[in-house]
Amino acid sequence: MTTHKPIGPVDATKVPRYAGLGTFARLPQIDAVPDYDIAIVGVPFDGGCSFRPGARFGPAGVREASRLLRPGYHVELGVEPVREAQVVDAGDIACTPYNITRAVEEIEEQALPLMAIDKKVVAIGGDHTIALPMLRALNKVHGPVALLHFDAHLDTWDTYFDEPITHGTIFRRAFEEGLLVEDKSMHVGIRGPVYDQKDFLDDHAFGFQIIRCSDIDVIGVPAAIQKVKDRLGDTPVYVSIDIDVLDPAFAPGTGTPEMGGLHSRELLALLRGLDGINIVGADVVEVAPAYDHADITTLAAATVVFDLLGLMVNRDKKANRSGDSALESATA
Repeated sequence: MTTHKPIGPVDATKVPRYAGLGTFARLPQIDAVPDYDIAIVGVPFDGGCSFRPGARFGPAGVREASRLLRPGYHVELGVEPVREAQVVDAGDIACTPYNITRAVEEIEEQALPLMAIDKKVVAIGGDHTIALPMLRALNKVHGPVALLHFDAHLDTWDTYFDEPITHGTIFRRAFEEGLLVEDKSMHVGIRGPVYDQKDFLDDHAFGFQIIRCSDIDVIGVPAAIQKVKDRLGDTPVYVSIDIDVLDPAFAPGTGTPEMGGLHSRELLALLRGLDGINIVGADVVEVAPAYDHADITTLAAATVVFDLLGLMVNRDKKANRSGDSALESATA
């Protein structure tokens, strides 16, 4: 972690939460600090969506909803992420809205400088297409990673209207490119019909395991958490959260809503139960504010980002304590 005292968000007891600069949770911009541990970056691209567009406005919407957060102390995780680590808002990645291939290249090029072994990035989408360039960049720092994917949909289809890179094909491409650790990745929250049973056979061949929403109905959240932990172990993990993993009642503002999804409390319980996994990067995608109501979806996404920060900082704290103990033993 950075050695300087972290600069936190604007004090809401002095400047009301609805006022001031609209960074995520009113955190400092990246150029206002000497160094950082976690960067939050917007990726306003939705050229790969297959149904309702509008996720290009997701980063702005999530930032605006994040004003409602009280980002000091995370009660369930027992951590103060923005006080114990330097978290910054890195602004938005600028990419073309007209060419998917070029946009993916631009996202990777601009995301990579934000990443390092000791620096993590949380991307706010944008449609799910952005996960592929984020994974490509992350692999240049960490090598192949496990994927923990929260979504209503598999996103391992081959092409859509002959386009190989869309928001529904990125994880097939990630598998083909060797970006994922073999037999470590998982989908959570999958539901609804598919075009063909072969979709699941292909997904299985790529080495994914699936926890469907209907499985959680049977085994419950604690058992689902254990299955994920057993699968991931201590492997470096990229967590990708499509907001449509939530039922449309809890996330109407998304491009491809699917009935029968997780409740907000279930998603947060699943995430918080994963405390200790080795998250090296993450995204929260598919927030389309134009279809939202009363900021339900944008607030859900902002809360999920805050939970991801808590998980990342807690893991780093435990790793640092472990390193200190090992050093003490070695020098005793």
